[in-house]
Amino acid sequence: MSRLLDPRIILSLKNLPLAAKTTVDGFMSGIHKTHTRGADLEFMQYRSYQPGDDLRWLDWKMYGRSDRFYIRESEKDSSISVRIMIDASASMDHEDQGIKKIEYARYLAASLAYLASQQQDAVGLYVFQDSHFFSLPAKKDNHHLERIYYQLENIQPGGRFTAPMHYKEIFSGTRKKELVIFITDLYEEKGEILELLESLVAMKNEILVFQLMGRNEMDMDYSGFQMLEDLETRERVRMEGDTHLQTYRLKMDQYLVSLREKLLGWDIFYRLVHMDQPIEEFLTGFLNQRNHLSI
Repeated sequence: MSRLLDPRIILSLKNLPLAAKTTVDGFMSGIHKTHTRGADLEFMQYRSYQPGDDLRWLDWKMYGRSDRFYIRESEKDSSISVRIMIDASASMDHEDQGIKKIEYARYLAASLAYLASQQQDAVGLYVFQDSHFFSLPAKKDNHHLERIYYQLENIQPGGRFTAPMHYKEIFSGTRKKELVIFITDLYEEKGEILELLESLVAMKNEILVFQLMGRNEMDMDYSGFQMLEDLETRERVRMEGDTHLQTYRLKMDQYLVSLREKLLGWDIFYRLVHMDQPIEEFLTGFLNQRNHLSI
């Protein structure tokens, strides 16, 4: 049995690159089927402006539409481009048995990025949080992977999910098929997450959604608490008796079934991930299922 079967052990490794490498090495056959590469092509994509960037590459049309600075940049084509998207809203600060959703998401994303890098694929990172949206478009080099690790290590959840924006301009531009991996708890207030996913579906890319949930929120197991507070809206509700608990569990089950059916109806690969499930175990099961479906 792997020493990583307890997720708290892998999450205790403060060196994120080491944790990702340890998780992935030795049991992984690949995140996708290997494809024959064609001739290199040039494509253009956007990333968030960072101090020191050449101002000549600022896209002023994007600024006019979004009131945010974006850089247009070119890169050589790769066998596949992997975009890892992270929900960093306040609900991702939820904790169960000493593990926070954002911690699990951080290490899962790092493992997937390392995996994509080992497959010689370009990998990028996109973080959604309140009024902020951070983008680090897909590239294929070790220095870029280190930048992804750095950004993952510094994610601090807060606020609500990013308000809808011009997703088509941000996520379009490549002429290659892309793999989009979204790590989220799918908590939304006005359908903003499903709007994002619907926009991505329209771009004909392959989409994977990993929904993180704690056992305590699945079963409403909050022994000793009389009041619950929403991490994003700060709305409070009082804990009731057994009848209320049964109703909650029934509605939770109905919600998850409805959500799964909707995403599968959009041809989105969906997996519910419990935070007490070891990352290594989850990735192994996911890859086995994915490779089976790809045959």
